[in-house]
Amino acid sequence: MTQDCCATPKTSLIPVETARTRILERVRPVSGTEYVPLAGALDRVLAVDVASPIDVPAFDNSAMDGYAVRHADLAAGTPLRVVGRALAGAPFDGHVGPGEAVRIMTGAPLPAGADTVVMQEQTRLEGETLFVEGEHRPAEHVRRAGEDLRRGTTVLPAGHRLGVADIGLLASVGVSEVPVRRRARVAFFSTGDELVPPGRPLAPGEIYDSNRQVLRAALQRLGVELHDLGILPDDRAATEQRLGEAAALADAVVTSGGVSVGEADYVKETVERLGELDLWRIRIKPGKPLAVGRIGSTLFFGLPGNPVSTLVTFMQFVRPALEKLSGTEPRPPLALEVPLAEPIDRHPGRQEYLRGRLERDAQGALRVRPNGAQGSHVMTSFRGADCFIVLPPEAAHVEAGARVRVEPFCGLP
Repeated sequence: MTQDCCATPKTSLIPVETARTRILERVRPVSGTEYVPLAGALDRVLAVDVASPIDVPAFDNSAMDGYAVRHADLAAGTPLRVVGRALAGAPFDGHVGPGEAVRIMTGAPLPAGADTVVMQEQTRLEGETLFVEGEHRPAEHVRRAGEDLRRGTTVLPAGHRLGVADIGLLASVGVSEVPVRRRARVAFFSTGDELVPPGRPLAPGEIYDSNRQVLRAALQRLGVELHDLGILPDDRAATEQRLGEAAALADAVVTSGGVSVGEADYVKETVERLGELDLWRIRIKPGKPLAVGRIGSTLFFGLPGNPVSTLVTFMQFVRPALEKLSGTEPRPPLALEVPLAEPIDRHPGRQEYLRGRLERDAQGALRVRPNGAQGSHVMTSFRGADCFIVLPPEAAHVEAGARVRVEPFCGLP
């Protein structure tokens, strides 16, 4: 069934945020939990809260290289006798009594009887006699057991995507494997008899299939399970068979081209027959046409065919949808307000995502400028670009020096 959101006057376009919200309302996270070793957990999404099985630190320990002492002895100004040493992994097993000190290294357990650590730079050693200089607070340079985390405290919450530092945090509390959601399964393909894979000579009328390579690379960054369905020929039976296979194995299907309003395309026809399809016109440039549908329980995203439009609409609409599908909260794009290095003139009406390049002016202040030609077919506009310059629909002429919204790519493209 087709629900044509474009059957309104040509000027009626869906705002970007509205389209994103409508898409996210359709998405339900994948079910299914599996346990994976910590070494294979990077970029996976936690299925449940992970609690610390230990106190962190597990024992009182020294934050500095120095001497473990009794603070009461420091108040009296008494010279101290060094009676041993404590190392990380080799603690002092005696008791620090009145007038005594123990040489201690960073991370070593605080010896029994001691309550303060004095940095070695604030001491003077003559033989086995230690003289402490300056004034010191009780418990100075001591890290208390449980100061960072108490046993049973949630270390990381369900829905959290594990980053590099998270792996270290989990290892520091002794976690060796973690419960994660299964990876979302995403199928993708290109369609068209004119497409050939890179590496083959082009015959007259043929073009290289670049959009599928863009989709593959973008999906890899999201940590989903990929199913590359290749290039679909312009054939009704083959398209129906391939889409049926995709819907059976994947949680989402992503393709580009051929799904705009008025286009004769077997993909659009097949999705309409097997499920439902909305054809939207978005107030976005590059982009505008976007197809969102479902075959059974499988989500379907049909992106514009121009290469830049494919990537822009993927980043603005498909990426947050797949983040939610994977079980994590979609991350809003990082946004900065940065002065424009040169003026921009454009036709108003749509929210535009110009490929931009951040730079420093002579005083070291950050500014941004458009990165080359900005046509929706010009992939070289991404070469050297590190951000989008986002102009609101009403903007026509933007002066140099005006502050504009900038969204750094942060991993994509």
